[in-house]
Amino acid sequence: MKQSELFGKTLREAPKDEVAKNAVLLTRAGFIHKLMAGAYQFLPLGVRVLQKIEQIIREEMDAAGGQEILMPALHPKENWEKTGRFHDFDALFKVISHFDQEFALAPTHEESVVPLVQRSSLSYKDLPFGIYQIQTKFRDEPRAKSGLLRGREFRMKDLYSFHTDEKSLDEYYEKMAAAYEKVFRRCGLAAIRVKASGGTFSKFSDEFQVLCDAGEDTIFVADDGEAMNREIMPEMAGAAEPRTTIEHDGKHWRVERAAEVGNIFKLGAKYSTPFGLTYTDEHGKDSDVIMGCYGIGSSRIMGTVVEVSHDDKGIIWPETIAPYKYHIVPVASKDESKMQQILDTALKLYNQAAWQGDALIDDRADVSVGEKFADADLIGLPVRVVVSEKTLEKGGVEIKKRHEEKTEIVSLAEALNS
Repeated sequence: MKQSELFGKTLREAPKDEVAKNAVLLTRAGFIHKLMAGAYQFLPLGVRVLQKIEQIIREEMDAAGGQEILMPALHPKENWEKTGRFHDFDALFKVISHFDQEFALAPTHEESVVPLVQRSSLSYKDLPFGIYQIQTKFRDEPRAKSGLLRGREFRMKDLYSFHTDEKSLDEYYEKMAAAYEKVFRRCGLAAIRVKASGGTFSKFSDEFQVLCDAGEDTIFVADDGEAMNREIMPEMAGAAEPRTTIEHDGKHWRVERAAEVGNIFKLGAKYSTPFGLTYTDEHGKDSDVIMGCYGIGSSRIMGTVVEVSHDDKGIIWPETIAPYKYHIVPVASKDESKMQQILDTALKLYNQAAWQGDALIDDRADVSVGEKFADADLIGLPVRVVVSEKTLEKGGVEIKKRHEEKTEIVSLAEALNS
């Protein structure tokens, strides 16, 4: 991509209505733009990051046996009335059409996926299976804040599994937990599996939390690795201050702030029963299908990565989800012949097969080298490649990794093969 043609420009100043670091940096670097509180537009660089995150999620869900579908975000009111959530779900967006019909904008899809599965006549031979989607969700948040960490409109992967018994659910649940750990690792996040309340679904659920000052959760992490959400440890909650240590039940618990990037629940027959979702067992008897649900916020991952991977100059993207790997920066020369050589070399790198589609070239002629370097740091691509009179005199180009301070001159052949 040529930077002169890129839609979405960098900003020198932080937006006045943003506090969260992820919102500030992603806006300044030209990845997102706030349409209104809790709703962001993803610009070309932001879309590339989001797509890479969602491709990682898709690959791991497929590897774990999930099958991808896509369901509408607009749901009939009656489905949510069957489960009692049309009036009980506080953050549910409700929409009234011109014809006085009422609908729900889905924050989650149990009320859609269960009727879908219920249309099939299931036998025990059909179970277990899991189906998932990656889609836009909606929550009527009273306080949309923290940039991409808490929005009214956001991207999410939700998978639903269907089983004959608790043993099958338990096995699938652990398989999905392992898949989640792979997703977060591949996205460059050190996520902690944290026990949390299961609400009305089950005694416990599992959250995947990333230690982060901007996080809205307080978690307790024991010296043996066990982790609990504050809400299920009320006996310690009152004394909890981030970055302190509490002794409880013979363990030392570290108090941390964290951002949730995923959660998994065992639903049991909570949603099967209202819709009459059953299967026929080997004796011909009908029994309730039991379920699990598994959510990952892909846009939330994007925001969380920025919260934990940045410096005072800008974003530091992990290579796996960076919009491009290479940021090619040609430095102007007053000597026309040398300038042509610089441009030819930069374009040779940009057009080589191995870098095709994975390089951003700063071809802007009216921008100083200082501004180019500042923008490269702000955007945060993994490798900056500088082509200048100085580097060509030394026989190559300058390579600098975004997360390192050192630079090195490598030959053009070396750069082309990297």
